[in-house]
Amino acid sequence: MKILLVNPPNCGRSIPEEMYGITSIKQIFRGEPLALEVLAGNLDGHEVAILDLKVHPGNLAATLAGFRPDLVGITAVTCEANTACLIATAAKESTGAVVVVGGIHASGDPDFFNRPGIDFVVVGIGKASFRELADALERGAGAGSIPGVAPTCPGRPLRFVPRAFGRGDLVEDKAPRYDLVAANRAHYALLNHPMGFVASAFGCPYDCHFCCITNQAGGRYLACGIDAVIRDIGLLPEVPFIRMVDANTFGQPSHARQLVRAIRDAGIKKDFFADVRADTVVRHPDLLQEWKDAGLRTVIIGFEDITDEGLSGMNKASGVAQNREAIRILRAMGVTIVGDFIVSPQYAPADFHQLMTFIDKNPIDLPIFTVMTPLPGTSLYRTMHERIVNHNLDYYTLSNAVLPTRLPEGEFYRRYADLFHLTHPKARI
Repeated sequence: MKILLVNPPNCGRSIPEEMYGITSIKQIFRGEPLALEVLAGNLDGHEVAILDLKVHPGNLAATLAGFRPDLVGITAVTCEANTACLIATAAKESTGAVVVVGGIHASGDPDFFNRPGIDFVVVGIGKASFRELADALERGAGAGSIPGVAPTCPGRPLRFVPRAFGRGDLVEDKAPRYDLVAANRAHYALLNHPMGFVASAFGCPYDCHFCCITNQAGGRYLACGIDAVIRDIGLLPEVPFIRMVDANTFGQPSHARQLVRAIRDAGIKKDFFADVRADTVVRHPDLLQEWKDAGLRTVIIGFEDITDEGLSGMNKASGVAQNREAIRILRAMGVTIVGDFIVSPQYAPADFHQLMTFIDKNPIDLPIFTVMTPLPGTSLYRTMHERIVNHNLDYYTLSNAVLPTRLPEGEFYRRYADLFHLTHPKARI
């Protein structure tokens, strides 16, 4: 079977730019489509291609016409969901292929894709279930009983068997197909640093109300086998910077310790960029030091809010004192900190000022500011759905207010843009 896996183009829209001419809030990172490389790794026996429309945005029609796939798989985050539907329609009309949509948005809100032009929705980690679907289609067998795979039925609710995710769904004996995007490698960089993606875990053991990662593995945290992670790093010999693409690389400290020692014992000389929680840094500074000694250069931490009340409201399970202490520990180690802060649409001028004051007193190498966005499939969405004023998912980029702003909207975005102006001149990783 000929299978085409498609990564949508950059398609999120910007209210600050469209309405107020604010063009300074720009995407600084374009990473490889690891989710599709992982899927492709478990499709041996099929002819597989990956089309990354973030690199080649105009190549969909030509690729469909030239490759003539039997099966098209499309991944999408929330701001790409509308575009994924357009890609699905184009694929169906051009080739008549079976069309499948998966990814983070499909995992949180699968009913969104229950529409004509899409045949199946894959919910959650898809490496095993997508292969099972492809094999069933090739045999001409029914695919309605595959766990985690929902046959579409426009006009009626989706019905499918949820998948009980476990280590077997990682299919660790099959490596990602990095070779399928090798020609694009020069495009995958962060602040001009060439970067490759490696997964060491899927899902997350926490349940922050704003986060959609919980849906990836049905609320579980699945750490990858050490040998598989070392293998995958070894498949990127030309890439000096490795991004550990996990919601929390240190979600199981004992596993993270085994992994870093395996990296050291294998003689791997790379710079690493990983996600970590502030409370993990505070509880396990020795673990972070081991990683630093093995090449950890940069961490990204979701600080999210600067008050304990705000963090509690997000179900963050950490506090401001831990955030401050984590910053102190990492700076003493010489680890670069990328810190994420969530700006509420209810911010008043004093809130913007207090956020800047916190960053001035607790220096962070690269602060990242996102706007609180109720993503479908999250607890926050279920709580705030009735207050949402913008339901066009193109704007769910985490840099648009889809809830009412307390300030006049133009003033909110100007103050939001000022956060970047005042902090990013010192940015480095």
